[in-house]
Amino acid sequence: MIQLLLLAAVLLGGYLLLTQTLFKRSKCKGNAAMAGKTVIITGGNTGIGKATAMHLARRGARVILACRNRSKAATAIADIEQATGSTDILYMQLDLCSLKSVGSFVDRFLKTERRLDLLINNAGLVADGRTEEGFGIEFGVNHLGHFLLTCSLLERLKEAGGGRVVTLSSMAYRWGHIDFEALQTHKHLGTGSYSWQFFQAYCSSKLCNVLFTHHLAKKLQGTGVTCYCVHPGVVRTELSRNVSLWQKIFIEPIAHLLFLDPETGAQTTLHCALQKGIEPLSGRYFSCCAVQEVSAHARDDEAAQKLWELSEKFCGLAA
Repeated sequence: MIQLLLLAAVLLGGYLLLTQTLFKRSKCKGNAAMAGKTVIITGGNTGIGKATAMHLARRGARVILACRNRSKAATAIADIEQATGSTDILYMQLDLCSLKSVGSFVDRFLKTERRLDLLINNAGLVADGRTEEGFGIEFGVNHLGHFLLTCSLLERLKEAGGGRVVTLSSMAYRWGHIDFEALQTHKHLGTGSYSWQFFQAYCSSKLCNVLFTHHLAKKLQGTGVTCYCVHPGVVRTELSRNVSLWQKIFIEPIAHLLFLDPETGAQTTLHCALQKGIEPLSGRYFSCCAVQEVSAHARDDEAAQKLWELSEKFCGLAA
C-alpha cells in the first residue's frame, strides 16, 4: 500500500512538474485593434493556424488562409464564420513545397489585396522527402518557402506601417545544426528513412526559423516593420502526421494527457501579433507569451548571414 502511494505521489509530482515547465500554459493579453487590417496565415486551415485565424477574425481582421488544400480551407472558413460571425475570411492556394507556388501566391495577393499588416508563417511539417525544386522537404517548407514568401511581401508590409512578421519555430531548435557546405551541395538539412533522422532535420529547420528572424530584424531596422519567432508549446496538431504507426501509438496517449490544445498553442503567436510595446524586441524568440533567451548558436550573426545569403541564392533573389 505504501509503495502504491509513493508511486502515485511520484507520478502526480511528475505530472505537475511537466505541466508547469514543458507543457506550461499561457494566455495572450494583447488587445491591438485588428478591424480593417489584413492578415496572412500559412497553414491556417488546421491546428494552431486555424485557432489563430479564429481569434483574429473575431477581432475584425481580414484573414487570408494560405494553404494547399481547398476543401480543408473551405471547412475551416465555414467553422470560423460560424464561430465568429465574420465574413471576411478568404482562401488563397499556397503550396510551400513549391517556390513557384509561393511566387504565384504573392502575385495574386499583390494584385488583389491593397494592404498587409500581419504575416504569420505558421505552416510546418515533420517528414522526409523533397520539394518540387529538390530541396529537403523540411528545409523547403519550414524555412525556404516562408523565406521567399516573407521577402516578397516586405514592401507591402512596409506600406501599411507597423506591420509584423511572426514565424513559428520550436524549442526543438536547441538540437538543430546547420552544415552549410552539405546544405549547399545536397539542398537538405539531413535525410534518412528513419523518423529520428528527419526529426533531426526538423530541429535544424526550426533553428533556421530562429536565425532567419534574427537576421530579418536587422534588415527591417528603421522600416516600422518588426518580426518575432515563437515556440507555441508542445501542441496536439497534425505536425506529426507523417511519423510511423508505432510512434503514433506511443505518442497519442501522452498527447491527450499532456499536450496543449491548438487554442492554447496559439497564445504566444497571438501575443506577438497583438501585444503593444514589444517593437524593441524585434528579432527575438518568444515562449509562453514572454521573450526568452536563446542558445548561442541561435543568435550567431555569421550563421544567420550565411543562411540568409544561401536562401536568397536558392530562391533566385541574389543580386
